[in-house]
Amino acid sequence: MSDFVEVDTEETWLSDDDLATVRGRVPMVYVDAVPVRVDSIGEVTHIGLLLRAMADGTISRALVTGRVVFGERIRHALLRHLEKDLGPMALPRLPANPTPFTVAEYFPDPTISGYHDPRQHAVSLAYIVPIDGEASPAADALDLAWITPEEAMSPEVIAEMTGGHDRLLRLALGHTGQLL
Repeated sequence: MSDFVEVDTEETWLSDDDLATVRGRVPMVYVDAVPVRVDSIGEVTHIGLLLRAMADGTISRALVTGRVVFGERIRHALLRHLEKDLGPMALPRLPANPTPFTVAEYFPDPTISGYHDPRQHAVSLAYIVPIDGEASPAADALDLAWITPEEAMSPEVIAEMTGGHDRLLRLALGHTGQLL
């Protein structure tokens, strides 16, 4: 029997006005996920990067990210955002113990932490999540590219990432022993 309790995001979501009020007064809780492909011994072979249209009209490479809603467990938020961005056949392998590899603090002022979200102060728990199935861009993602760790650290890819996701990706690769 599964312990997954479906959270009604329509009932737990705030109206646009309420969300704007809360964002102006309280840090929001988010999850960031670095989707990876691993080989038979668990070493990262590829990283999945989304291509998204950003609120400012630019196009950017990004990790899977999203808000945790009221009443939702962290693992369920991870699963919801991974399925939303990578599709229902991605088959993410969630960790047995949902301990993040790092915590990132996003601020409207990009000089505070290097993690930037112009809308709000957000505290994000960051995870590395192996993907076993067929992932494809979904929801507002324009594309999904599976690239090697070496390609992910190239100046071209780093230049396409905004908001501090390049820093988070470097931390993830370092955590897995992939960053030289």
